Amino acid sequence: MARYTGPTTKKSRAFGESIFGYDKAFEKRKYKPGQHGNSKRRKQKSDYAVQLMEKQKAKYTYGVLERQFRNLFAKASRKKGVTGEVLFQLLEARLDNVVFRMGMAPTRRAARQLVSHKHVVVNGVVTNIPSATMRPGDIIGIRGKSQGLDIVRGAVKNKSDVRNFGWLEFNPDKMEGKFLEYPERADIPEKINEQLIVELYSK
Repeated sequence: MARYTGPTTKKSRAFGESIFGYDKAFEKRKYKPGQHGNSKRRKQKSDYAVQLMEKQKAKYTYGVLERQFRNLFAKASRKKGVTGEVLFQLLEARLDNVVFRMGMAPTRRAARQLVSHKHVVVNGVVTNIPSATMRPGDIIGIRGKSQGLDIVRGAVKNKSDVRNFGWLEFNPDKMEGKFLEYPERADIPEKINEQLIVELYSK
């Protein structure tokens, strides 16, 4: 199961924000990586470079590789609605992202691992495919014998104040929640310009 396993702080510094979650090392050095990263002289980027940067930011934020991302864009372009918004709805509907948003894992990486190791059930069935697309009404939860895992209990306790997403419902006592609907783009907190991604793939 392919995924990005390289340095996370370096990537966050390249994008100028902590896209993998809180990072102490990033907070100390928020400038670009490399020997000229802290220089005030910056070369102006081309339109293509700016568009590519937004696409890369989206990929690394959601933990999606190039082929998966391209396939998601193709799927979004075939659906009714604004392509950029539909793309983000599909990204938000991924099982690993839903587990993260509900607060059952501290990061998307951790959520992906929980799913891959068969700790997550969807509608009562163990599901180990992080990219599985959730549909409105789906019930997502932690397997009974996995609810005692420290990483799960810690995440549920620490993220109780963050779990305010209108398209999700979560019961911390049962450690399960419901995917209510696909979110509106304005409700998704990621600071990514999806129009630049659409322009990039439309060339």
